[in-house]
This record gives sequence, C-alpha cells and structure tokens, in this order.
Amino acid sequence: MLLSRNRVAAAALGASGVLFLLYPALRPWADESTAQGALHAMASPWWVATHLFAMIGFILVPLALLRVNSVAAAIMWIGAGLTLPYYGAEDFALNTVATKVAAGRQIDLLDIADGVRYHPAAAVTFLAGLLMLGLGAVWAAVAVWRAATLTRFGAIAFAAGFVLFIPQFFAGEAVRIAHGGLMLIGCAWLAAGLWRSPDSARYPAMLDANAAGRLGSTTASSDTRV
Repeated sequence: MLLSRNRVAAAALGASGVLFLLYPALRPWADESTAQGALHAMASPWWVATHLFAMIGFILVPLALLRVNSVAAAIMWIGAGLTLPYYGAEDFALNTVATKVAAGRQIDLLDIADGVRYHPAAAVTFLAGLLMLGLGAVWAAVAVWRAATLTRFGAIAFAAGFVLFIPQFFAGEAVRIAHGGLMLIGCAWLAAGLWRSPDSARYPAMLDANAAGRLGSTTASSDTRV
C-alpha cells in the first residue's frame, strides 16, 4: 500500500533530522586554522559525505513542509537555494584542493579555504539563506502553534534548531553535535505528528488559513490544497 502524503512528508522530515545529526557527529574534526588540521579534515572522504548529509537535509525539509504550511515551505526553499551553493563550494572545492595538497601539490590550503569561505558574495548569500531557513521554520512553528493541529513543542524544537544554525558555527565540536541532536528532535517530533495525521485533515490549508487570519491577512479558502 502506498504511503499517504502526510506520511511521505513525515518520512522526509524524519530523514532530514537524522542527516542533520550525522552532519556534525561524523564530520572530521580538527583545528582548521592550522594547515595540518585543515588538511586532516578537508581531505577526508567524511568531509564530503557529511556536508552532503546537510545539503540533502536542506532539500528535504521544504518538501516536507508543503504538508504543514505552504508559505513556510516557500520561504525555506528560497533559503535552501541561497545556502546550498556555499555548502557545495566548501564541500567539493575544499576537498579537491585538500586532496591535491595531500598528494604533494604545492598549494596554500588555508589561503584558498579563507577565499572560498569569506568571498563576499558567497558569505552574504549563505547568511541570507540561513536567515530565511530560520524565518521559514519560525513561520511553520507559529502556524502549528496557533492551529493546534500538530505537536506544538515539536514545532518549537524544529524552529529553534534552524534559528540556532548560524550561532552553532561559532561553537566547538560538542555544541555542534548537540545542535545536530536538537535538529533531529525537532524534525522527528514534528514528523511524528504528521505520520499520525490522515491526508483528509488538510493540514496545509488549515494551517495557512489559521496563520493568515491571526496575522490579519486574507483567510484562505477551506478547500485550498497544496
């Protein structure tokens, strides 16, 4: 039997939570301000794999939110679109450079890493993307809280994980792994509510209409579908 649309969304959200935890938990950790530390981390195949985990998570979350709140999904899709190019550059470009250095090529890895990470356009779009992901997560949490149709505290944990995505970059390994745990809890908790919900509940319409009405916007029709 085919899974319902809500359960497909729940599975995507749950998978994204696992991926967001694996991202810091399996990421190679070293002092990347030193040449040896940067080489150890960036040349590892786990560098590529774990950053890919995060990128896939960013893609899955907006897809899942189409069954929760269409406005939040749209905001987070834009945020993911702005965020992913930076992740791709850090993942694939820095790994390529690091493997060449490991093979004996004369390349200044730290200089290239700083150039990739702090390129003005890259940094601005990355920051804007993460801010929009946080905004979309908060929008979804507000809609869930006001509609009272899914787990409220799961939505809060979900939003908190995305709001803290930028600050956690400035913390150490333990905090970043703990943040991955928060992402897993928020995604899985919200996914559990979706999994138990029948498609006939029409959560996207109810949540969008409720949030719009509470914010003084035009109320959507009860027949609206995403």
